Amino acid sequence: MLETLTELDGLRARVAAWKREGLRVALVPTMGNLHAGHFSLVELARRHADRVVASVFVNPTQFGPDEDFARYPRTPEADAEGLDAAGCDAVWMPSLDTMYPFGVDGTVQLRVPGVTGVLEGAHRPGHFDGVATVVARLFNQVQPDTAVFGRKDYQQLAVIRYLVRELAFPVGIVAAPILREADGLAMSSRNQYLGPDERPRAAGIHATLQAMRRAFEAGEGVEAVERMARGRLQAGGFDVDYATMQRADLSGPAVPHAPWVALVAARLGRTRLIDNLEPGS
Repeated sequence: MLETLTELDGLRARVAAWKREGLRVALVPTMGNLHAGHFSLVELARRHADRVVASVFVNPTQFGPDEDFARYPRTPEADAEGLDAAGCDAVWMPSLDTMYPFGVDGTVQLRVPGVTGVLEGAHRPGHFDGVATVVARLFNQVQPDTAVFGRKDYQQLAVIRYLVRELAFPVGIVAAPILREADGLAMSSRNQYLGPDERPRAAGIHATLQAMRRAFEAGEGVEAVERMARGRLQAGGFDVDYATMQRADLSGPAVPHAPWVALVAARLGRTRLIDNLEPGS
């Protein structure tokens, strides 16, 4: 049965008791408003550990000035029910004061250089500073043996891996595959903001990513592939932030015969969607 923990002492006591029994602990960090994609992370975590803790915390430090932190949906009761059904052992629901005891303005912040300066980092300045800051705190609070993050947030996953290696966190990072709707749309809490006329068109992002893969693997140059992708998306009514072919480590444009990833971020109406595609996925 799922245990809900809201106090740090209680969380640490629970995890310490598990570890005294020799049990491995996995963490699944979330901001709540959970869906099947999140629950699949819990199921994957169960395969890598004996006990699973999911965190539910809407983190203000990763929201930009034009992003509505207050508008982010909060559904703690439904989240707890879903986590229980998915086999989660405990949910960590800290208050803002618990996470940031000196307030948001007084917090010690982390910045991951390099990988945060492009793509999402360029379009959402400070976003990854907030992600790195809260994830480091969660690692210190839960002290997991492993943590599971979804591949849909591809750049976030790269930031977390950098963070873990740089700060020597003893946490193994597991990357979970993207869970999709029947038409290919990546599952996301943001999908609920799509209007009834927008929802069918949103699947155009995945179709565009597939077209990018076909073109690149057929020998098209990166610039031509990206130009084609932007045109497809704009014709489908998207306002495109980026549609790009990158090396797998995000160090620059993709090159033939080397690991790559195609990434898209685009708005449909008021809803900003991101997705990516790797070879073989």
